[in-house]
Amino acid sequence: MNASLVTDLTILVLSLLVGFEVISKVPATLHTPLMSGANAIHGIVVVGAMLVAVSAHSPLGYVLTFFAATLAAVNVVGGYVVTDRMLEMFRKRPVPPAPTSIVTRGELS
Repeated sequence: MNASLVTDLTILVLSLLVGFEVISKVPATLHTPLMSGANAIHGIVVVGAMLVAVSAHSPLGYVLTFFAATLAAVNVVGGYVVTDRMLEMFRKRPVPPAPTSIVTRGELS
């Protein structure tokens, strides 16, 4: 193992631990707004995956960058879908039209 690989793996593991600790402390009522705000970060991840794909020179590199870009794009789209559903809760519902007449049993015969 070379020193830069160990450094990269250490950064990855530490970022996973810190991310898990931060997200686990967020109350459920704030989770959706925070995730909708994180879409910008995942958009940057998509751009980063495309930039790394340009420098890939092996089939494994192509597969990994495609996988990274796909997961980041799915996360961005899913975040916007969740945000739209969240905002739907705050829209006013249309008022149903009032019935024009009520038919009673005596009127049917």
